[in-house]
Amino acid sequence: MKILVTGGAGFIGSWVSDTLLQNGHEVLIIDDLSTGREENIPVNAKFIRCDIRDYDTVEKIISNFKPDIIDHHAAQIDVRKSIENPMHDAEINILGTLHLIESAIRNKVKKFIFASTGGAIYGEPEIIPADEKTDPFPISPYGTSKYAVEKYLGYYNSVYGFDYVALRYANVYGPRQNPHGEAGVVAIFCNRIMAGKPCTVFGDGGQTRDYVYVEDIANANLKSLNAPVGSYNIGTGLETSVNDLISELKKSSGTDFEVNYGEERPGEVQSISLEVTQAEKILGWKPSVNLRDGIQKTWNWFNLDSKK
Repeated sequence: MKILVTGGAGFIGSWVSDTLLQNGHEVLIIDDLSTGREENIPVNAKFIRCDIRDYDTVEKIISNFKPDIIDHHAAQIDVRKSIENPMHDAEINILGTLHLIESAIRNKVKKFIFASTGGAIYGEPEIIPADEKTDPFPISPYGTSKYAVEKYLGYYNSVYGFDYVALRYANVYGPRQNPHGEAGVVAIFCNRIMAGKPCTVFGDGGQTRDYVYVEDIANANLKSLNAPVGSYNIGTGLETSVNDLISELKKSSGTDFEVNYGEERPGEVQSISLEVTQAEKILGWKPSVNLRDGIQKTWNWFNLDSKK
């Protein structure tokens, strides 16, 4: 199939593009390289530098390429930046995505795969792990924008029969994550450890997240190509505290690095993990990389990348 991957030079998007290419699909990547890196782009993928808010150019690209599927990962993904500037977050994550959807419908694209969020969409759920029946209650503009797009996708499906899959990612980590331009505590910590700088924890370190390795995320996108309409949690179902994550990083790096603790930041949830039974049953997907192995692979990549 012909697949357009937005944000395909970024951390997750490049892994998704790699996986699609390895499975025989034709991939065109669009990315404005604001946080993505050109060296992440697979050699067998076509690439056009473009901001998804450049509506005329995006329309031409979709009309000319005629993709069967759009896999949409281009986004403003920083929770803290969304709090500082909610309008900017909405401009990219809501309006930019709506234009892609409208263009997809005009150009008869068969399916739209949307990178949503499970880490931010549920807010502070009473029951953890949260499943897809948990009422979304995002506490940040970022989580709100992702949930809004899911509701729009439901509208377009109801009115136009537009086929979509929304993948609600847990906290994704792994090689290629950008510690400067993208959210991701693992990448940030790896970068600081190698620089000999202390790692800063906002809060007491007891807050928990569901950490899922990026290769598993890429495989979830592959499984979604023929999946039925719906929203699916993509995570591990396991909670890991920031303090436990630090312990794993100390083991992987062999470094007893300094850790400083600061005040909590607004808009960030205290505890979350995702129930993934639906993804297992319907997509035929489940996570395959445990946290210890994933952290070790990630540290090895950052260590090697720093020496290039």
